[in-house]
This record gives sequence, structure tokens and C-alpha cells, in this order.
Amino acid sequence: MFSELYQYRELLKTSIKKEIRGKYKASALGVAWSFINPLLQVLVYAIVFPYILGNRVDNYIVYLVSGIIPWTFFQTTLNQSVSCIRNNYGIIKKVYFPRVILPISVVCSGLVNFMISCIIILLFSVLWGVGISWHIIFVPLIALVEAMFALGIGMALGAADAYFQDLEYFVMFLLQLFFYGSPIVYSIDQFSSAHLVVQLIRINPMTILINAYRDCFLYHQIPDFTALGLTALFSFAVLVIGYWIFRKLERGFAEQL
Repeated sequence: MFSELYQYRELLKTSIKKEIRGKYKASALGVAWSFINPLLQVLVYAIVFPYILGNRVDNYIVYLVSGIIPWTFFQTTLNQSVSCIRNNYGIIKKVYFPRVILPISVVCSGLVNFMISCIIILLFSVLWGVGISWHIIFVPLIALVEAMFALGIGMALGAADAYFQDLEYFVMFLLQLFFYGSPIVYSIDQFSSAHLVVQLIRINPMTILINAYRDCFLYHQIPDFTALGLTALFSFAVLVIGYWIFRKLERGFAEQL
């Protein structure tokens, strides 16, 4: 895989640039939507959830934004990865190139957008008096683990979508379920730790990643590297399995599309 990617590195660079520039190309506000979308989500949840669950989280606005923006990176990347093979059926049928470039370019462009969007978290941290500490140097490492996790799932789902077009709708539902299964708009400490659902939320990889981001942005402490290391190993396993599924299914892309 690495030798092929190196051989087609210029195509990979072009594909990443295309994903970054083309996402909001037809929009009047363009790239600004990368900032506006999470801000609108923060506004809605900041108004609704404190009244539903009670405001039991200190610095809730920063808590919220430091969860929503990493989640937006994961959700957007997965949604685009699922359809990336089908959306490029024209070039797949005409020209040979490593098909894995398509999901990789989606994740890489999403990673670039996420790192830019982290500016929003920093601004909220300053405006709400939380401040900024040196712990943010760990953010790129956490983002790489998340990107690896998203890429593994994205490759498997993108390859499967070439055979089962309805998969996109199932993924949308599962992402919504996964959103509420991650402590983005609430804190796990609000619920009894003995409950099975809470235990499942605690071992959710996105829970560990979001907690690590909050350690850096909100709590100004070093992330739990034991939990983060286990998540990195799990994400690597997901990446290997996702790549294996992709290679098995890519042989029939041209016939299925």
C-alpha cells in the first residue's frame, strides 16, 4: 500500500486539495461553513441541554465546543468516506489508480479542517476564562488517533457502499446513535456508573478521545495515555481490518458501480 501511495503521491496531494477546496465550492460563504456549522450546533445544545439535564458541568460552553468539534470531524469524515467510491465511479471505471487514495484523501482533508477548527475551541477557552495551556501540544497526537479510527471504518464502509447503496442511510442513523453514546453534550458523571449503558459509554473510543481533547483544552492536564494508548491500538486494528475489507471488495468496484 505504501509503495503504491508513494508512486501516486501527486494524485494523493491533488485529491486532498480537491476535497479541501471543493467541499464548499458552490457556497457563498465557502470555507467559513467549517466554523459556522459547529458554532450553530454549540448554540442549539447550549440553550437546550442545560434545561433538560440541568447545568451540572462547569464551563459548559467550553465543555460543549471541545466535544462537538472533534465529533464533527469524525462524523463528517465518515459521511464522506461512505460515499467516496460511489461518487467517483466515473474515474474508477476509466483510469487505474490505488482506490484507497479516495478515503485517505477524505480523512486527510478532514484532519486539516479539524486542526483549523481547533481555533474555535481556543477562542472559546479565552472568551470564557478557561485560558490556554501548553497541554494543547498533545492535540495533534489525539487527532491522528481519531483519524486512524475514522479511516479504518471509512474504508470498510466506503467499499461496502459500492455493493449496498442503502448503507449510507444506515450509517446516518448509527452516527446519530453514536453521538448520544458519547459524552458530548452531557457528562458521564451525571449518571450511575453501575448502569450497563454508562459502562459501554466509558469504553467507547470516542469517549476516550473526547476526554483527551478536554484534558488539553479545558482541564489543562496531560491526557490519560494508558486509555489513549489502548485506543490507538484499537484504532490501528480497525485500520488494518478496514484496509483488508477494502482490498477484498475493490476488485468488484467497476462492475458494481
